[in-house]
Amino acid sequence: MMFNWLSLVTGLFYIVLGIVVIVYKFFLTVLEPAVAYPLGAVLILYGLFRIYRAVSRIKDSGNEK
Repeated sequence: MMFNWLSLVTGLFYIVLGIVVIVYKFFLTVLEPAVAYPLGAVLILYGLFRIYRAVSRIKDSGNEK
């Protein structure tokens, strides 16, 4: 159960990181806009996927009880 909540927090972290990459165009080095936007979008999408997966697992574990 703790893993599901940790996955939810990690998903939020990826979304914030994606927004930071898009806004500041920086990820370990200065990025060109042509690289920063797709990388930020991928990070945001992955964060949304992790949140979706965590929420679905939390709901499934609630139905088992």
